[in-house]
Order: sequence, then C-alpha cells, then structure tokens
Amino acid sequence: MYFWIMMIFFVPFSLFGVELSLDENTYLKKLGTVNVCVDPDWEPFEMIDQKGNYTGIGADLLHLVAQRIGLKITVLPTKDWDESIAYSKAGKCQIISFLNQSPYRDTWLLFTKPHFSDPNVFITREEHSFIGDPHDLVNESIVFPTGTAMEELVRTEYPNLNIITTHSEMDAFQLVSNKKADIAMRSLIVAAYTLKKEGMFNLKIAGQLPDYINKMRMGVIQSEPMLRDILDKGIATISAEDRANIVNKYVAIKAQTVYDYSLLLKIVFGFMILGLLFLWRYYELKKYTKELLYLSETDILTKMYNRMKIEKELVMQVERAKAMKYSFSILLIDFDFFKIINDTFGHPIGDKVLIEMADLIKRSIRSDDRIGRWGGEEFLVLCPQSNEDEALNIARRIQMAIHTGVFSTHKHHTVSIGIRTLTDEDIPYTLISHADDALYKAKNTGRDTICCSSSSTSI
Repeated sequence: MYFWIMMIFFVPFSLFGVELSLDENTYLKKLGTVNVCVDPDWEPFEMIDQKGNYTGIGADLLHLVAQRIGLKITVLPTKDWDESIAYSKAGKCQIISFLNQSPYRDTWLLFTKPHFSDPNVFITREEHSFIGDPHDLVNESIVFPTGTAMEELVRTEYPNLNIITTHSEMDAFQLVSNKKADIAMRSLIVAAYTLKKEGMFNLKIAGQLPDYINKMRMGVIQSEPMLRDILDKGIATISAEDRANIVNKYVAIKAQTVYDYSLLLKIVFGFMILGLLFLWRYYELKKYTKELLYLSETDILTKMYNRMKIEKELVMQVERAKAMKYSFSILLIDFDFFKIINDTFGHPIGDKVLIEMADLIKRSIRSDDRIGRWGGEEFLVLCPQSNEDEALNIARRIQMAIHTGVFSTHKHHTVSIGIRTLTDEDIPYTLISHADDALYKAKNTGRDTICCSSSSTSI
C-alpha cells in the first residue's frame, strides 16, 4: 500500500542570498508545486521511512536547495527505483533528486551541477584479494541494483565481468555474502554504512573503481531547462560545512537494544563479543579508508599523483603563489614517440618504460616540487618559488636524466617539455593552456626540446 507524501517548502530567496531574476520568479510561481521522484530504498542517501517521510543525505540536500530558491515540492511515492525512473520518463515527476549522469539518462533528463560526490568501491568477501585493476579479474560476477549508472559504466568498460542485477541494495550485499556473486560495487558511504549497520563481518571493502567518482546531481525533465538553471543557483549556495553536517547526521553506527530477560546472560555476553567485533571492524575500515584515500589520489601505475590530485595541488599552489607574491612555474612533459614503444614492444614493456621515466623525473626535481601523471604519457611538475630560469634548470636536469637513463627497451628515449611561469593574469586553466602550447611547439620543432611559453625560441 502506498500513500502520498507531501513536503512543501517555501522560504523567501532573499534570506539565503539566492538572486532570481524576474523571469525566474514568475516561472516558479507559474510552475507551482513540482513533483519529485526518489529512490525509496538507498540508505543512507535516500529512503522513505515507515512513517512515509523522505529522509537521507539526498533528501536533506534537496530540502536545503528547495528552501533557498523558494521551490515547492511534492515527493511521489514509488515501490522501487525502477518505478521512479519509469515515472520520470513518463513525465509524472519533473525532478529526480539524487543520481549520477549517464548517456542513457541524458536521453530524457537535463542535469544540474554536482551537489555531492563519493567514490565507488568494491565489496567482496573477506577471502577475496584486493582489486587494483578490474580488467585483471577473470570469470568473476559483479552485482548491481537495477537501473544504476555504474551498471552502464561497467558493462561498457569492463566486459570481462559478468553482470548480475537485483532489486535492492541489501539484496546486492546478501548475494556477495552468500557466495552467489563475487563482487558488489557501491558508493563508499553506502558500503561503509551498510557493513556497519548490518554487521556483515564476512564482507570487506576491497578496492576503488579507478578514475571514477560518483558526482550526484539532480535530474530535470528536458522540457524544464529553466528549472534546472534555478536549481543550480540553489546548489551553488551549499557549503562544505552544510554537506559535512548532513553526512554526519546519517553515517553513524546505530545499536539496537534487545530485551529478552530469560536470556539476559547470553545477550550480555553476546554484546561483549559484538563490541569486540565492531572494534576490530572499525580498525579494519579505518585501514581500508586510508588505503582508499591513497588510491583516490595516486596513479596506480607510476605511484605519483593522479590527474585529480595534481589538479587540486595546482589550484592550491596558484592561490598561494599569488597570495604570497612569489614565483611559480609548471612543466608539462611528454614522452616522445611513445606509441612506437607500445607498437614495437607491447603494452607491458610500455608500462615499464613509463614507470622508469616517472622515477627519473622524480629524482630530478626538488623536494618541494610536485609531480603527477597528467594523462597517458604526459606528466605535470609544479615548481613553487621558481621563476622561468629556475624552471629551465629543472627541465634540463629532467632532460639529461632521460638522456642517460636505462630503459627496459635498451633504447635511447627523449621527452619534450613545455614551461609556463605564472603571471598576474593567469589562472590555473590558462597556466596549463600556455604550458600545453609551449609543449606543442616543442613537439613540432623536432622533439627532445624544452620550450617556454613566454619565449619565441626553443631550447
């Protein structure tokens, strides 16, 4: 039996500093109450509780945005996520409150900017080995609740895995626990919350999906682009503190008390054992969380910063250099003719050569410099308190190290390097763009070359 859940929020936008145009205010007034579809069983992100209330992290974020833009909403009850998707496609609801963007969903939805992010992790039984690269798995099954964006992604990117679908989050965990599936993949928050709450001590977090983080958004039917734009204004007001307060409200271990006085001694003893198990599990989860943090920031092949982490470092270094008024330069490095190595020697040797090159670059830079894998065979080096001449000296050391380095191919290899020194007009994006232009020039002038974006000559 289903019942209607009415939640209406209307707060003057001026109280929260959300500025809406006259057209936008007129549009909201004409639009009236907006229907919202949700996942009724995705704890702790969103759920419909026994009293019919829409709660969870996604629910609180939706309520916050609705309040700040003065939007009236009604949450339509559905029996499961599949029915919510069907309602949205049929136009019964104008908003889906908390979901990833995907090519399939793009066919009928417009998406807001992300309002919450969380990495995806693999959940396995205790005896399963750590999962570094899902491509290496052979004849293993992975289970998803139906209709998830991650199912779409894995079907495309990892055809080596056998896909199983089920109707709920708990069904997915139970299938792994009962050895009917090898792996489940869910968000880190959902995984940690469920394992703690349900006491599934035979399961563990066994790795993170490489290069993909959940970026949760609101989906709006394509006939209402102005509604999407207004929601974006509300999302822009959500602070890191707002998100932290909402997450802390839900992600906690909840203990249930059982009363059965005829078995009191057994229950007390049982809780003592459970307490020790929870304590052990806490340290296990802490260890996995630390390992996942490392994985989220590290390129698995070269063991240096990955693209996401080095971009964050770049933004921070640019802000610091401008605030402290010191010089700052970057080096964009590209391996010359790397495709020939893969074509001639194969990808395993190509990977070894990339590792060897990364080690040579690391040994050539200073202790305060930062290096990350920018993509493929490109590396980015951040050089704080370095003007163009000092950046050139670092680039020459790298170039010389590569010239004299010993590689698994037993061949001589070279790199091209583009340099950009921060100016008052630069922002992180333009800094990278100028360095990339310099690198492009270095590649076009014969490779094995260093080029500065401020210079008309190559070195």
